[in-house]
Amino acid sequence: MNFLDAVPAIRRLETTRDDLLALDVVGHVSAADGENLFGLMEAAYALHPHIDVLVRLVDHDGVDWANIAEETLTQGTAHAMQHVGRCATIGEPDWTADARHVLRDAPSIEFKHFETEDEASAWQWLGARPTEEQQGRG
Repeated sequence: MNFLDAVPAIRRLETTRDDLLALDVVGHVSAADGENLFGLMEAAYALHPHIDVLVRLVDHDGVDWANIAEETLTQGTAHAMQHVGRCATIGEPDWTADARHVLRDAPSIEFKHFETEDEASAWQWLGARPTEEQQGRG
């Protein structure tokens, strides 16, 4: 299959908060999906100097970190440290410990993991909810 024909693994969710970047990560994340993720984050930073992030993992099957440009990873990490306040993850695997390690120079980022059945608590922790349209898809 041509990668241009593949369904993106990173999908933005509409929420009730403009300064919340909510994403579904579905299946395997290719390098192109990873680049897209960083692009979505940059767009959010352009609109809001400080954002929160919600990541919902659905049938997660790994990430091609090695194939994402080193410059993208370095810049993405630096910008996350400048702009992200809270990050909620929902589902498995719980990668919050890895994120804390990578972003150890940004102790101000608060990470919290929620089990899939506790998704409502994640949204509550961030003071938001998916829009009506998004609730029908989830």
